[in-house]
Amino acid sequence: MKIAHAHILSAQRTIATETEAMSALAQRLDNSFIQAVDTILACQGRIVVTGLGKSGHIGRKIAATLASTGTPAFFVHSAEAVHGDLGMITGNDIVLAISYSGQSIELSTILPVLKRLGTKIIAICGNPHSDLAKLSDVFLDVHVSKEACPLGLAPTASTTVTLAVGDALAIACLEARNFGAADFARSHPGGALGRRLLTHVYDVMRKGDDLPIVRSEDSLTDALKVMSSKRMGMAIIVNDQFVPIGIFTDGDLRRLIQKEGDIRHFTMGDVMSIHPKCIQDQDLAVEAASMMETSRLTHMLVVDTNQKLVGALHMHDLMAAKVI
Repeated sequence: MKIAHAHILSAQRTIATETEAMSALAQRLDNSFIQAVDTILACQGRIVVTGLGKSGHIGRKIAATLASTGTPAFFVHSAEAVHGDLGMITGNDIVLAISYSGQSIELSTILPVLKRLGTKIIAICGNPHSDLAKLSDVFLDVHVSKEACPLGLAPTASTTVTLAVGDALAIACLEARNFGAADFARSHPGGALGRRLLTHVYDVMRKGDDLPIVRSEDSLTDALKVMSSKRMGMAIIVNDQFVPIGIFTDGDLRRLIQKEGDIRHFTMGDVMSIHPKCIQDQDLAVEAASMMETSRLTHMLVVDTNQKLVGALHMHDLMAAKVI
């Protein structure tokens, strides 16, 4: 128990140290941060994040966050830049250079070359007197009073505040660009959000010969044959303009049999539910799912801008597309 308690105390000290460092960082933000954001927003190329060691690991995450929130960015390892990857960077790009000490040999080698290209440099660094700080166009100070590591050796608090600055830059740029959920989805087409915000009704609806279409004058007996062959659990009743005027479902059939017994003499006009729920084919599939869940519907008809029938949805179609 004493060992377990010591582990908890160690964790609490680590978190407290990093929390204090984050709080100090928030209070220290000044015009340099504003200048960094404005520089990124004005960039005609891409943001190239570079670093070495733990700074490199943090840099990869910062580059990924920038790229996914509307700021084109990629990561270049400082050591690889020295040996050829520097050719990826142009004068239109902005380099976001990360080094807590600011004295990385690799960065000190490549930054003068970048300066001659005309590439602007934003430094995330803990030493305002370092080579990196002096070579940069914008200096963001991430110094910490102490690391969480009791030896003062492993980057802990310093990497935490560096990551926070990167996130702050990304979100400030996101907000300045009015980057919304739909924009985010386009960067994440394979994720749940992408499916919800990029999938339209026309992508998942059934159409053409798969639709169980009948007319109001058709007999219920004939309509049941259509329903059985199309396997949607319903019939869609349209008029001469191909506008849906009614719907008849398996549930309607069970209720009708329970009430009437002999149903052979009915036409679809006698038994259909009028004013069926419809959605336009250009709408998002998630909107159809919401309407169907709210109204407790299994089916929904799809129309074009002229209100003509173009398709139909079953709840299973939305589930198969992983919209819900």
